[in-house]
Amino acid sequence: MNDSPAARLQQLFEVHRLTPTQRRIAHCMVRRAADVPFLSSVELAELAGVSQPSVTRFAVALGFDGYPALRKHLREVAPAEPATPASANEYQQAVEAEIENLRHLAQLLADPAPIERAGRLLAASRPLLVLGLRAAASQAYGFSYFAAKVHSDVRLLDEGGTMLADRVDAAVRAGATALLCFALPRHPKEVVDALAYAKSAGLTVITVADSAFAPVAKHSDLLLPAAVGEGLAFDTACSPMLLGRVLLEAMCDNLPEAQARLEEFDVRAAERGLFVE
Repeated sequence: MNDSPAARLQQLFEVHRLTPTQRRIAHCMVRRAADVPFLSSVELAELAGVSQPSVTRFAVALGFDGYPALRKHLREVAPAEPATPASANEYQQAVEAEIENLRHLAQLLADPAPIERAGRLLAASRPLLVLGLRAAASQAYGFSYFAAKVHSDVRLLDEGGTMLADRVDAAVRAGATALLCFALPRHPKEVVDALAYAKSAGLTVITVADSAFAPVAKHSDLLLPAAVGEGLAFDTACSPMLLGRVLLEAMCDNLPEAQARLEEFDVRAAERGLFVE
């Protein structure tokens, strides 16, 4: 059973119908799950970019008398001991936070059904579109690089602009049925718009995002959460990267020719002396 702080928060939020502002608060709380039980309503409001009364209304919407009651509840269900020693420096804390993110991902994968479904959808789409802009561009590129070794037609979308919709249209005309999106903070408006366009064009959208409450959620048919680390100046994305590799494995499981393609590549690589022995 998944009992991480982020998972407990998501379970608390998922049973309630939240407004866009409340989803923004929920998204912030999931990303800062370890810290939330110790934040004041003012501090949480500043982190989420909302007003302090919005935080109070959010707590009431969840069934609590107010934010202090919500914070008391979160402290009662929080782990007794912090995951990282108080004496750890900021670099160690960042690594420990990523380790916790990976543990959370492992717990989510205890139910393989969403990943297996995603693997079938990705394998069946020819061509397969892979979208990732700005901070998520490297995740999309990494997935596309390996996917192209086993999938006959992978098309990387790692640049925004007016051509993005044109490339989606061209892929749909060629037979595409699915788009895989990597969406990471800060979420570019272009990504949200691109997913809305892809949905309108008839594509099934599978999204790897930092939270189930990310802005891309409403335009995703299947959203797979993988938290990012926020302890350094720039976010770290070990979990999204690893989830991308898991999706590659699930896609390979649905491509009968995958192993033969990999073996053929190895033969060609050896003939060309591509890698240092």
